[in-house]
Amino acid sequence: METSPPTHADVVVVGAGPAGSACAHRLAAAGRDVLLVDQHRFPRDKVCGDGLIPDAHAALRRLGVLDAVMARAQRVRHVRCIGTRGRTIDVPGTLAVLPRRELDELLFRSACKAGARALVPARFVEPLLDGDRVAGVRLKVGDATHDVSARWVVLATGAGGAPLEAAGVCDRRVPSGMAIRGYVKNDAMVGRITELEIRWHPRLKGGYGWIFPAPDGVFNIGTGITGLLRPPGGDGGAAGGKLLDVNLRRMFETFLEVHPAARELVQGGRFVGELKGAPLRCSLTGARWTRPGLLVTGEAAGSTYAFTGEGIGKAMETGMLAAEAVLAGRGHDEASVRTGYEAHLAALKPRFALYERANGINRHPWLTDLVIWRGRRSPRVLRRMSGVLDETSNPGQLLSAKGFYRLFTE
Repeated sequence: METSPPTHADVVVVGAGPAGSACAHRLAAAGRDVLLVDQHRFPRDKVCGDGLIPDAHAALRRLGVLDAVMARAQRVRHVRCIGTRGRTIDVPGTLAVLPRRELDELLFRSACKAGARALVPARFVEPLLDGDRVAGVRLKVGDATHDVSARWVVLATGAGGAPLEAAGVCDRRVPSGMAIRGYVKNDAMVGRITELEIRWHPRLKGGYGWIFPAPDGVFNIGTGITGLLRPPGGDGGAAGGKLLDVNLRRMFETFLEVHPAARELVQGGRFVGELKGAPLRCSLTGARWTRPGLLVTGEAAGSTYAFTGEGIGKAMETGMLAAEAVLAGRGHDEASVRTGYEAHLAALKPRFALYERANGINRHPWLTDLVIWRGRRSPRVLRRMSGVLDETSNPGQLLSAKGFYRLFTE
């Protein structure tokens, strides 16, 4: 841990969440001089569902921290999908739950152990510019500002629009989704809620509610919507779309009204901390991925999936892609780093588009009843649902004509 701000680093990574810590870890392990910056001391809270699905497990394994995470995480065997009429289906997967307060600190410490220098708390103010090129960062540390020059700056500041605007890469300040969550301690529900429960209901108005069992008799409970911005072209993030008016606290209260298990959990337990809300950036939209001297990664680049709202795995994946682009850059050939990173994200874009398309299920929750009904009767349909979790099945086909045909013929 740095006791005073340095004046230079090869790479400054701003934001030590999953994306930033994964990026710093890979760069430091390869011998680069990395400064990892976060505006909070660790451990610190982060609003999230805390679910670790297969892509998160794969990213944690690549970073060499999967065993450490799973030693603390609550292992889960299924996602329990609950339709509008209360009918359920358990979709198997490689799943776990670990609050971000613990996960992020573990990833941060791992990056430091790999060799990254850390400066916390330090707030990103603005980039340092050499002409149009980003040549470092201006940080606020205590009451003073400090300038740190760098060959590369990686922005991993999450869904907030202000850092993106300050860095000159914000295409859309408004989020593409929002969520609210709380932690409830209820020992009586341990062993009764053992899966990742996701509930759809018409009264949740385009969103869904969840209950995820965390370690130590605590449950992550919340509601979210990943279709806040409805663009004219339907691409999930273009400017000029309609921003829906959503009251997250009222949505949470509605979840308690329509889902008996949620109501019982809250009424018989106690909140650990307060309900907190946060924006989401989905579908790799809303920000430019690069500018000279700067790469944008994680949720700042929109690494959360629409439809599922999952973002931890893809945040780590995009963070490692940013590191790999820097490491693969030929000497000081800046263009090769930017084009390489943009090509990596562009290769992921079609997958995000599939989840954007599948987000129609959240807007038309009656479709969940149809999918659950068929999944309970067809092992092949159930395998396709499981494939959405591990990214071997196309979630967009759930709404296609071919997908409907297969629901009734398989």
